[in-house]
Amino acid sequence: MSALITFEGCEGVGKSTQIQKLATWLRERGQDVLITREPGGSAIAESIRRILLDGKNTAMTAECEALLYAAARVQHLKEIVQPALERGATVLCDRYVHSSLAYQGYGRGLGTEYVRSVNAYALENFMPDCTVFFDLPPELGFARKKGADADDRMETAGLAFHDRVYAGYLAQKAMFPDTFEVVDANGTIDEIFERVLAVLDKHGLIG
Repeated sequence: MSALITFEGCEGVGKSTQIQKLATWLRERGQDVLITREPGGSAIAESIRRILLDGKNTAMTAECEALLYAAARVQHLKEIVQPALERGATVLCDRYVHSSLAYQGYGRGLGTEYVRSVNAYALENFMPDCTVFFDLPPELGFARKKGADADDRMETAGLAFHDRVYAGYLAQKAMFPDTFEVVDANGTIDEIFERVLAVLDKHGLIG
């Protein structure tokens, strides 16, 4: 049974740790699992990622940023995600279109309709079976990771920006009520993982 499961959250919430833990858990139970990320996941999309996150690219407009994310996403979907789903794999993706809605729609102020329009291919063809949002306010997330990465253009955008992003994520529970799940990111790694398993079990994705 193929499935696309995406993971979202502000900086420092522990997405990568939980994705690796889930992948191990699923593989131990015989599932074919692909771990990937956005922006990135394929050679071309990774090249776009480097442009997007390069701290030197301070002149990049919000519109350019949104379009580059969307372009990387289409390449990633066509080259990596679609073939994996077609062979029956469970795809675990670190960030997806929900990031664009939060970061560019809310954080950059472009609005969700603009972001939806430039991400129409993803929204119409590859919506996740479940999106797990790790709920932790930005201030706590940055404290957990001991500050922003000085070379990362997105991380260094300022707390006010990340607070808007956080609000954008919380708003998506209403946008995608059937698939967007909010998981408390406070607690131990194992406690959080049990919450993830409970959410995925609810959607019939781990049985």
